[in-house]
Amino acid sequence: MAVDIENKIVVNPKFQRLVKTRQAYAWTMSAIMLIIYFGYILLVAYDKPLLAQKIGGGTTSLGIVIGLGVILSAIVLTAIYVAVANSKFDSLAADLKQDLI
Repeated sequence: MAVDIENKIVVNPKFQRLVKTRQAYAWTMSAIMLIIYFGYILLVAYDKPLLAQKIGGGTTSLGIVIGLGVILSAIVLTAIYVAVANSKFDSLAADLKQDLI
């Protein structure tokens, strides 16, 4: 009986749309984060003088600020993903659940 329900879910077009939408969104968000992260790593590797520039006459360098930006971008991207998952993906899952009941 469980296999029958599983097959019914897998062949459902709403389930397939949910999986494709969620996968595409997850890959897009992952690509954005990888570009940000590896962009910073490439700056560290190839433009150290730029990152070593002091900001505002203090001891803080541009590299620290950009590094903080990388960390904050991960938090922001996570928050965006959660917001989309709670609205769009949950509504798609609810539609699928209504079809199966």
